[in-house]
Amino acid sequence: MAIYLTRFSYTPETWARMIENPEDRREAARTYIESVGGKLHGFWYAFGEHDGWNLWEAPDNVSMAAVALAIGAGGALSSIETTVLLSVEDTMEALKKAKSIRYRPPAA
Repeated sequence: MAIYLTRFSYTPETWARMIENPEDRREAARTYIESVGGKLHGFWYAFGEHDGWNLWEAPDNVSMAAVALAIGAGGALSSIETTVLLSVEDTMEALKKAKSIRYRPPAA
């Protein structure tokens, strides 16, 4: 299974609702990813460009995209970005394959 890092930000309205009725959103996130056969590895809030970060595992990109789309369509977020993370082993394999690719820069 692949590992994914999601960065998200809540809308001001969502923060207002959370202040009024604080809620631990880890269980909701766990439910979403488990519904596609995945696993939540971590959920953090942060200061800065993004309000929170999730680290999760999903069977494939389509399953992770479905979770991200469902969450994004819910209206509570002002932004959501998901990045596929590569293991060191996968990166080493990609480097070996890249060696055989004959790249040509544009207009060269």
